[in-house]
Order: sequence, then structure tokens, then C-alpha cells
Amino acid sequence: MNAPEPEDLTVASPQQYRALAHPVRHRLLFALGRQTATLSGLAADLGISKGSAGHHLKILREAGLVELAESKQVRGGTEQYFKRSFRKLHYEAGETTRAVLAAVADEVLTDEDDPLMTLRGVRLSRSQAEQLRKTLEDLVDGLPDEEGEDRYGVIVGLYRPGRS
Repeated sequence: MNAPEPEDLTVASPQQYRALAHPVRHRLLFALGRQTATLSGLAADLGISKGSAGHHLKILREAGLVELAESKQVRGGTEQYFKRSFRKLHYEAGETTRAVLAAVADEVLTDEDDPLMTLRGVRLSRSQAEQLRKTLEDLVDGLPDEEGEDRYGVIVGLYRPGRS
């Protein structure tokens, strides 16, 4: 029997915002979006020490963003597997956006394929911008997440640049 799909989570507490203030924690969340993983596996995947991975994982767990998926007995010890506690994360723009974009930049830079990144300024009426936002949200929400398939990151944005 498969575990129930995690729900969407809206970041609301100061503890959750603090947990999301470091790019390594976003990279951990990205890695856990692919599959459950052990502390050792996460450290190896991210190229960081087990101590660093353990520290950041603890902060994410305390904020309710990561949870224990299962424990297995191996060679006289216990191996713990962790997973994200949400399917999709929502938060207000601000400093968290800076940390998210830094973590995404790290992921894009390590992609060995040819990642698609396009930035374009367009002139839209308010109603056109609202329609485009809804279309983009529907497109991303409708993407399948097939078990056993390669995982891809999708970043979609619509914003009004600051006036200079």
C-alpha cells in the first residue's frame, strides 16, 4: 500500500521561514522531492559533510518541512529514511525568495543537460497578467509526477520589475 500523497504547505511560522533561509536546506528539499533518502545519501548527493547535512536536516524537521519516512535495521544499526512533508510549498515573497532562487541557481548550474532558462520582459495589461498567471499555475499544477521517471525542476515566474 502506498503512503498518502503529502499535502501542499503554506509557510506560516517564523521557525519555517528561518528554516528556509539557507540555500543548503532548499537543496535538501529538492533532493527529497525526488525520493526518500538517508542522511549519508543526502550528504553524498549534495557534496557536503554528514555533519552539515544532519544539522540542516534537523532544522527542517523541527520546522515540520521534513519527516521520517521509515527506519530499517541494517548490520546492527538503524538506517533512517527522510521525506518532505509537503507536495508543494507556498510562501510570501521576501528574503525566502532570495534563498529559493540561490538554491535553484545551484541546481541549474549542476545540470549536465542543457537547462532551459529564459528571461523576457513583456508589456501586459493587468487582466492579461492575471490570465497568464492562472494559465501558468494551471500548467504547473497539471504536470504529472510519474513514479520511476526522471525528475525535472520547473520554475515559473511572473513579476513586475522595479522601476529604475
